[in-house]
Amino acid sequence: MSLTHMHIRTYENTTPPRSKAHKAIQYGSLTVTPVLQNENSVFGAEVSGVDWANPVPAETVAQLVALQDEYGVLIFRETGLDNARHIAFSQQLGKELEVNPFYYGRENDRLGEPLLFDVGNIELDGTLVKMDSRRWHHSLGNALWHTDSTYHQHRSKYSILLSHGNPVKGGSWTHFADTRRAYADLPDSKKKDIDDLIVEHDLWHSRKLASPIVYGNPLPHELAAKPPAYHRLVQVAPDGRKTLYLAAHAKLILGRSLEDSQKLIWELIDHCTQPKYVFSMEWLSGGDMVWWDNRQSMHRANPYTETMTARDVRRSTIIDDGPLAYGVSIEERMAVERKTPNTTDP
Repeated sequence: MSLTHMHIRTYENTTPPRSKAHKAIQYGSLTVTPVLQNENSVFGAEVSGVDWANPVPAETVAQLVALQDEYGVLIFRETGLDNARHIAFSQQLGKELEVNPFYYGRENDRLGEPLLFDVGNIELDGTLVKMDSRRWHHSLGNALWHTDSTYHQHRSKYSILLSHGNPVKGGSWTHFADTRRAYADLPDSKKKDIDDLIVEHDLWHSRKLASPIVYGNPLPHELAAKPPAYHRLVQVAPDGRKTLYLAAHAKLILGRSLEDSQKLIWELIDHCTQPKYVFSMEWLSGGDMVWWDNRQSMHRANPYTETMTARDVRRSTIIDDGPLAYGVSIEERMAVERKTPNTTDP
């Protein structure tokens, strides 16, 4: 597919006003302040009352998981967690954590920790990522609306992002979109059209969208390390509502051309990311942490800029163990492809 047919996407570096504070709710020892709330739905909450200085008790973990199922994104301030305790808490939420593939070599990774991803903007020598380096261009994909690890056949369920150091106020944000409420608001005709669709997700597709010159042709070792994966577009979220499983990684809808696929995918992403479905979290201090459910939300970072300040954030990713964890089987894919031959672009 030529670049002229690509749906190139960029987003500005936004610093939105703080969301209107809602009344806090008490859940035992936990205080929960919703971020987005209407008569039918809540999305995002700031939670306090967890004793992060000690291992989190199983009872508290169960409370937090229940809150996660309801709110989709949980924010915790000034946790004081280090790498080891970040990993330990993550392991309380699932049997397996995603292992960092170190695409550019473990020796070149600032953390060198297989269970954490360095998604900050700091190099090994402490300087900021160089403009137009391959890492700079790879990061541009993180500024597109996406869901972590949809490009894995065995997908992730949770991501936990932890801040280290002292972020500059007003300089660091992460944005979240509620894909459950967005699906609910679709017209019934659109729901009928999309409910049974299967989507191919490809990491290198989102990198190409964000940086077509550098990632127009991924390197052989990159392609070998991460082939595409296949998942249903419409799924059931942990709270029982239907949700859209979407990302900038979404490349092709099986049975449709690449051009038609991209048109529908970005129509749905644009729908999900209307202001009424979105809130923005500002990173205020080291130890701030956000935990989101990839099965019922999308997110994006602000893009790198020449005037950016240091941002040291580290992510753990908890692998899904639910009924849809492994996506769509080869047999299901082949059945769709047999019904609709020769629909994809070469």
